[in-house]
Amino acid sequence: MNVLIAEDSPTMRRVVTGIVSQAFPDTEMFEAGDGKVAWDLLKIEEIDLVLSDWLMPEMNGLELIKSIRSNERLKNLPFVMVSTKGMKQDIIEAIRAGVSDYCVKPIQPLILENKIKNALAKGQ
Repeated sequence: MNVLIAEDSPTMRRVVTGIVSQAFPDTEMFEAGDGKVAWDLLKIEEIDLVLSDWLMPEMNGLELIKSIRSNERLKNLPFVMVSTKGMKQDIIEAIRAGVSDYCVKPIQPLILENKIKNALAKGQ
């Protein structure tokens, strides 16, 4: 499985990478420090799942999911938003934009693992 982690914090990217590596040992990780780099990677790599922060420079996570859902090749790509934005209206906005699931920071490893499994099972 190929997973793209879009997160502007190098520390948080390491945390997420560690959680994913432990839960899914045969996973290849791709990392992006902002949504624009993530979008560029999605154009050239075969990615099976996106884990993205909302608050990033260049292109935020909400803009990224909207771009993905409007792209014919990527529109069904599983996408889990991982963000500090945990207010009900934020989560609703992200779901309306097309995220498969939403995980509020600080990350609980088992919760993230389950959200990943659910997103992959849904196929979006």
